[in-house]
Amino acid sequence: MTTASAQLAAPSGLLSLMLFVVGIAVIALLAGGFWMGSRIKQRESPRPRPEEQPQMPPGGPVHEIRENREPDEVPVTPKGGRPLTPYELSNMQTKPSASKDRPRWSKGSSGSFGGGGLGAH
Repeated sequence: MTTASAQLAAPSGLLSLMLFVVGIAVIALLAGGFWMGSRIKQRESPRPRPEEQPQMPPGGPVHEIRENREPDEVPVTPKGGRPLTPYELSNMQTKPSASKDRPRWSKGSSGSFGGGGLGAH
């Protein structure tokens, strides 16, 4: 073993000092994060008191309404006219359906793509 390799293999006080400095820096970053978080939390509005919480409506709980809806009709382009672009179509709304029967899939079909049924043939 040469003297140069012996000097490199010898323990150095500089390495342990650097590890100590890195440890102190990590602790300082964590403490700064907690300090900054507490300052942000102090600026937030306080939590609502029990009397400020939402209350049930006077008529009791609201229940869901079941209804069938059908889409508005898509505008028909005149013969020989240019097709409409998506920007010329409005936001397609729905309206209540006159029929109260729930739509059902055909027999033997699950109604989903690749559901294994023969579909509407």
